[in-house]
Amino acid sequence: MQLTSKENIEVPIDQVFEMLTDFERHERSAMRRGAEVARTDTLSKPGVGVGWDVGFEFRGKPRQVHLEVIEFDRPYELALKAEMQGLDSIINLQLVALSKTLTRLNVVTDIKPKTLSARLLVQSMKLAKSNITKRFDSRMAAQARDMENRFNRIA
Repeated sequence: MQLTSKENIEVPIDQVFEMLTDFERHERSAMRRGAEVARTDTLSKPGVGVGWDVGFEFRGKPRQVHLEVIEFDRPYELALKAEMQGLDSIINLQLVALSKTLTRLNVVTDIKPKTLSARLLVQSMKLAKSNITKRFDSRMAAQARDMENRFNRIA
């Protein structure tokens, strides 16, 4: 199953990429929402190989996700691999400079089940795809507005 979204962000491409790769900020944000985040690498700066083990509760059950950066092409592309209890996902973030101050963020998430129960989950997600896509687009739009607000506070 694939989810896609596009957002235009009124921030230069370099700053958008810096915000996307501000992994410490993302870690703190996840921890504020109750997730347990453990870094699995010893890299001092963002790049291929940066990884996390993330534990959280979803629908009353504890979940574990292993995330790892698998592509890092500053400032154009970032890809993450997520492995979670029978599901593998590739999250691809691509940036395109539309002008000096306008950047398009394309996000493609490809979810592949590895087990029977994961296949059933993905099948039910396909049935609710329009609702899931709306929520995904809404979250992407909120992230884009947050990036614009952060950039405007800095500039």
